Amino acid sequence: MTAVMDLNNVLSQLESANEVDIEELLREFNRENSHTFTFDQKEETLRSKLCQSVLIVLGMQVQHSCQKTCLETLRILSRDKSVLAPVATRDGILTLARMARLSGWEIGGDDREPPQPSAPATEEERVVVVEALKCLCNVVYNSAAAQQVSVDVKLAHGLCASLRAAAAWHHEVGLFTLRLLFLLSALRSDLRGELRREKQVVKLLAEVLEHTLDVRWDGTYEVARPDPQALPLPAEENERAMEALKALFNLTVSNVGGVEDDHQYRVIAAILRHVLMLRTETEEKTEEAHSHAVNLLNNLPVSCLDVLIDMPVRGGLEEYGGKNMEAIQVLLEFMEKRIDKGSNYKEGLTPILSLLTEGSRQHREIRRYIKAQVLPPLTDVKIRPEVGTTTRNKLVRLMTHVEMAVKQAAAEFLFVLCKESVDNLLKYTGYGNAAGLLMARGLLGGGRGETEYSPDEDSDTEEYKTAKPFINPITGHVEEPMPNPMEEMTEEQKEYEAQKLVNMLDKLSRQNFIRPIGVKPDGTFAPLEETLCAPPGDDVASDSD
Repeated sequence: MTAVMDLNNVLSQLESANEVDIEELLREFNRENSHTFTFDQKEETLRSKLCQSVLIVLGMQVQHSCQKTCLETLRILSRDKSVLAPVATRDGILTLARMARLSGWEIGGDDREPPQPSAPATEEERVVVVEALKCLCNVVYNSAAAQQVSVDVKLAHGLCASLRAAAAWHHEVGLFTLRLLFLLSALRSDLRGELRREKQVVKLLAEVLEHTLDVRWDGTYEVARPDPQALPLPAEENERAMEALKALFNLTVSNVGGVEDDHQYRVIAAILRHVLMLRTETEEKTEEAHSHAVNLLNNLPVSCLDVLIDMPVRGGLEEYGGKNMEAIQVLLEFMEKRIDKGSNYKEGLTPILSLLTEGSRQHREIRRYIKAQVLPPLTDVKIRPEVGTTTRNKLVRLMTHVEMAVKQAAAEFLFVLCKESVDNLLKYTGYGNAAGLLMARGLLGGGRGETEYSPDEDSDTEEYKTAKPFINPITGHVEEPMPNPMEEMTEEQKEYEAQKLVNMLDKLSRQNFIRPIGVKPDGTFAPLEETLCAPPGDDVASDSD
């Protein structure tokens, strides 16, 4: 018997079978297809009809075990985008919402606050709720029509009501509720503002994180230190926290600002600091948690980052104004791990570089601490800046990376650590590595960036001061003396070689293989003839000695 005949057989039996037979029939289908993710295109119509038949069964008064089996069938079928038309309807989404206990309000009607859904009373009910949430996740992810219907019936409002019951959640109920909210907020950007304004979803998700991570407060924006003897964060709590962080990221991508928002963002920043200080059961999961924390911190106003270092109760380092730098150290270690991975720099490394750059630009203590770790005073200048294993060496190498976003992020980070001083940057990187940034900034002629920094001065070591006159500004290190190729040449030979070089350059220029370039007064490149012709009005008084 072929697969098509089997599916035809299933459909024909569903039409007349009783509840017990339906359950047995679908259970067999589920067993055979539990690991199927690629389906035969020839059977699309049959699978679509099966979706419709299963929805009809779910609309009847059947036992929890039969509901569970039907939902498992729908979950398997929902892996195929092409057969979701019967489910991506108002009736289909509402049926699944009722199974997931997300209903109970006037869907699509007025805007009254939905009642808080009750927790599943039995294990059988819980399994049905979880399967329904899994189905909704698949259907919403795979169907644009389902996304629109979900918005129309205000499915997210039901999710927000469920967030208020987070303390009573079973793990999988919470996990897939948060995942569905993440998917809706990721796929429907128009929903984000509505949820922030009308449902205070950012506050709700922050409260979910507080409960999940067992946050205890020492101050308004200061979370109590995790017990050093405490066990690592359990896997289930960590998994729910990651989904909440992902949903929060979507909902804060474009913040609207305001006093209330500023307070809420500071609360979130404090929770994220707590996330950075926590341990999970594996190093890989800890790094994942830190990655989500970094992504979300990038969405918060940079003025809120002082929460990471301002710990009035716990205290900090006297040399950094009493600020606590534990979280900044964790971020630096995370950055170095991402550099050492050697791959996926654009997605994995640029967010942490951006966060540390903006934090350093805005907060003096953060910049001073990071600079002490990344750009300590120079002692050995005989090695090129990009050669070696220090954090500085690794970042300088990234300044010439093939990916534009990566090299820009690395260069901007180092530039800000140098208080946007071209001279300071060249001291640590050499002109060759910094040329791309300086050209983009119009600073090839030297100077500073636009940001105002504190007047504290950098102090050079005696070793650097001694070696400074011998440093090659292009490479940024002291080179071994090279033999002079013209030392044994006569004046006539020197003149001949010079003329030969001029002729070669002239030929290349005339054939447009090269083009002489100069630097304009604003620090940007331009054809040489433009840089030699001063604009009218620039020819002021001549030099006087």
